[in-house]
Amino acid sequence: MDSAAVEEILSGEDKPALSNTFLRLKKYLERKVGQAIGDFNMIEDGDVVMVCCSGGKDSYSLLSLLLAMREKAPIDFRIVAMNLDQKQPGFPADVLPAYFEKLGVEYRIVEEDTYSIVKAKIPEGKTTCSLCSRLRRGVIYRVAREIGATKIALGHHRDDMLETLFLNMFFGGRIKSMPPKLGSDDGQNIVIRPLAYCSERDITRYANALEFPIIPCNLCGSQENAQRKQIKAMLNDWDQRFPGRILSLSRSLTHIVPSHLQDQQLFDFKGLKRGDAGGDLAFDHDEMPAQASTIPIAEIGRGGSADFDSPEAS
Repeated sequence: MDSAAVEEILSGEDKPALSNTFLRLKKYLERKVGQAIGDFNMIEDGDVVMVCCSGGKDSYSLLSLLLAMREKAPIDFRIVAMNLDQKQPGFPADVLPAYFEKLGVEYRIVEEDTYSIVKAKIPEGKTTCSLCSRLRRGVIYRVAREIGATKIALGHHRDDMLETLFLNMFFGGRIKSMPPKLGSDDGQNIVIRPLAYCSERDITRYANALEFPIIPCNLCGSQENAQRKQIKAMLNDWDQRFPGRILSLSRSLTHIVPSHLQDQQLFDFKGLKRGDAGGDLAFDHDEMPAQASTIPIAEIGRGGSADFDSPEAS
């Protein structure tokens, strides 16, 4: 959302505390998004970035932050907001076009009745996320080609990535998460997740302050028995009882030691000979590594193609 819209939302004598708090949060999130974009070279000069907008808090926040950052970026890139109307019953088709028009952002609304396909193929009570994600992904790739997009931006955040990590470990038998940047399945696009360093808690606060016109997901988001919801509850419990644990888990995704796992494709265990440097102690201690105690106090408590696709980044 542009600065004028932000000022309009924050105006009023009854919101002085909200204004200061929000502006600090906005600056913090912009810094995190900028850091992720820089670390993974997500957006380059001349890119056409198609931002997938579902009508949920995450994609609204992603679009808002990217628009704000484009104003300050030293490079030039084009943003196209894209929404897939999956023909869910009761979906308010007028909300997003009106919102995009108000922002003055270029947009594309695509209508595909994937809802009927999912309901016909998946038995009542079963999780619809996997099939829904595959159908949605195919449409997104097609539209990206049609508009000449070079990057597809999704609204998955840090918590989505950790949930996917545990889903794959618990139910897929592999260590795999949502990468911040990857090649699309069709080989013609790059998928990026600029919110990779942002917590769901901060995104929720940001979305609430800006009062986005949220559209609830009644297809997959309402499935209380989904495994992802159980993982989310587990991580939320850890976050409350052990401040800093979620941040440490997130950082672990960037510090992989292949020689201390068991994947023979990542490390040549069979070829390891006496005298080869292992780069670590032969017998690891149980003590926490020194860097674990250096987590900044300000960071503590700040709150996805994968085998287990998440619902669309809301």
